[in-house]
Amino acid sequence: MKNNENVSLLAFDKRSLFIQQIEAALRRPLPGPAAQLRMTPLPERDRIPYGEFEPTALKAGVMILLYPRDGRPHLVFIRRTEGVEHHKHQISFPGGRIDPGEDFTRAALRETEEEIGVPSGRIRVIGRLTPLFIPPSNYCIYPVVGLAAETPSFRADPGEVEEVIEVPLQALLDPAAVKSERHEVMGRLRDIPFYAFGPHKIWGATAMVLAEFLELLARTR
Repeated sequence: MKNNENVSLLAFDKRSLFIQQIEAALRRPLPGPAAQLRMTPLPERDRIPYGEFEPTALKAGVMILLYPRDGRPHLVFIRRTEGVEHHKHQISFPGGRIDPGEDFTRAALRETEEEIGVPSGRIRVIGRLTPLFIPPSNYCIYPVVGLAAETPSFRADPGEVEEVIEVPLQALLDPAAVKSERHEVMGRLRDIPFYAFGPHKIWGATAMVLAEFLELLARTR
């Protein structure tokens, strides 16, 4: 799939060639940290591999939910509220901490239902991406790729979700969506990369996870 190619769907289900290509790509070796690091706000030397802290880090499952709207594939993001413990007002994928007895797939499904009202039974999990350790919050996040065959009716939890943001996949595949701004991070000015969509800026760990997913799509044919 070329980045500038129009992405359209004839059937957003198991019969769709587009979906079959994604599922096949998820079964092959993943792009991994090399893709994630293209969107890191830290110098590469400061990025810590998740495996070094996985035993002691807090763990969360996040959902990359792919679904159709008006015949085109979309991804859904949320803007977190002031009331959450970590990453206040930041744009992220739906997801949250893994509860006792859960694996990260079940946590991602549960949190997606709690945060934006998409029932777990409406999501078909088709794969996973590379875990990512986030030093400031001591979280290791485990990205799950899910598919909703029909356009969901989103219902945001007002305690956790300030805004539901729907983004056409094609907009993120456009190379012009990648931008950067200079900000102070850990006492130093750095160029912070992000994905731009309208007024929204997707950066940090969410951008790193998204970068791997988009690289995976770019590898499909």
